[in-house]
Amino acid sequence: MKLYFVYLLFLGILIRPINNYGQVKEQGKTFGLINLERHQFKFDLLSPGLSYELGIFKNVSASGGLGIGYATYEEGYAIGLTLHTRVRYYHNLNRRISNNKNVSGNSGNYIAAARSIFFSPLRLATNIEGPDDFNIGFYGVTHGIQRTYENGFNFDAELGAGYYVGDGVPSGYGPLFNFKFGWVATKRKSRKPVFN
Repeated sequence: MKLYFVYLLFLGILIRPINNYGQVKEQGKTFGLINLERHQFKFDLLSPGLSYELGIFKNVSASGGLGIGYATYEEGYAIGLTLHTRVRYYHNLNRRISNNKNVSGNSGNYIAAARSIFFSPLRLATNIEGPDDFNIGFYGVTHGIQRTYENGFNFDAELGAGYYVGDGVPSGYGPLFNFKFGWVATKRKSRKPVFN
């Protein structure tokens, strides 16, 4: 029940700025995406995987990906192929623009509602006691930074905390750290920031 309260609070923080500016208006099929990419597809090179980020509206995106993940909480750890989904709010784009810094490729700092699912058939190692076919789901909040460079290389690092829901094993609270280094395969907006 506490987890749902955290999500509702987080979504309220995201939705409040939208209500202050009125309804989101479509601006040339960009839905107010002045500085965010509408579509961004990445190959993760450090932990082999793929990820996709979709700009929803000004400063908010949804992302999903599949790659190697590490779960650690009160019951132990698990390493394996993981499905990550995020709803990100980029909170420093205007400051980066005013300092004439790059915002292309969704280069900015963000707060995200996070979910990561660690599947048993794709697990590489664990010390959690339980049946062989258990799954773990992480639900929480993360803070991260993402930078995309002119040559297309990208890094994304995030740190957060939340609740690990065990399927076949006990649940519990724990941290989440995620680091990705990869290459953006889709065309990016100009490196020159757009003032709004």
